[in-house]
Amino acid sequence: MNRAPSRAATSISHPICLVLVLALVLAATPVFGQQSYVGRFDAFAGFTYLDSPHIKLAEPGYHLQGGVRVISWLSLGVDFSRAKGDLTVLPSYLLTSLQQSLGAQLAQLAAAGRLPAGYSLTVPANSTTETFAAGPQVAFRHFSAVTLFIRPSCGIIHEVAVTHVPSTDLIAQSVVAQLAPSGRKTDWTKFFGFGGGADLNITKHFAVRVQGDFVRDHLFNDLLKDSRNTVRFSIGPAVQFGKNVRK
Repeated sequence: MNRAPSRAATSISHPICLVLVLALVLAATPVFGQQSYVGRFDAFAGFTYLDSPHIKLAEPGYHLQGGVRVISWLSLGVDFSRAKGDLTVLPSYLLTSLQQSLGAQLAQLAAAGRLPAGYSLTVPANSTTETFAAGPQVAFRHFSAVTLFIRPSCGIIHEVAVTHVPSTDLIAQSVVAQLAPSGRKTDWTKFFGFGGGADLNITKHFAVRVQGDFVRDHLFNDLLKDSRNTVRFSIGPAVQFGKNVRK
């Protein structure tokens, strides 16, 4: 099921812009020398934030990454994130055929005098989103204080939406019984996009990583009419270790 406007769903475009500006400023500083150590292995664990502006939903959670460097500027890695947030399913998010069917049912209730004045159909729920990805990452290591990187962003998303309709809202309960009889809806889908960020190097082994990814997906396409854009922002500690592949 799709997501509805959430009070916590503020755009993360400004943090990402600030991160990119900071990375560019650091990269432009001429006093930095090239990095002499590049570890064979790389790991990251930090906070993540999924933002879907089209439906105004924010999902905070955690993000894990691990990689192996083939050469100093190319890594192969895996990526996992898990985030949770509240949502509200609105009729306007549904397939046109479903909207027409629900509209007809509500019209019948109104004609029979069984639709409360000013009633608006909404289905509150919560969502858990997991992303799984693997692939290459290209790094730029010309400055000791910062490592810039870019990557394709592709993989699969697993999402679970669980409804929480108030017992007093019999109409919404009836709609849930039609669309998701168990009150729970699960889906898997692929996604494509791009990402990048920067490691702010504290020592040769330890850095603070800031990164963002933009993807497009269409979850629950048996119910929802639109695909959506999602941005993921993450920040946290990163470590590199093992044999120096720069030598």
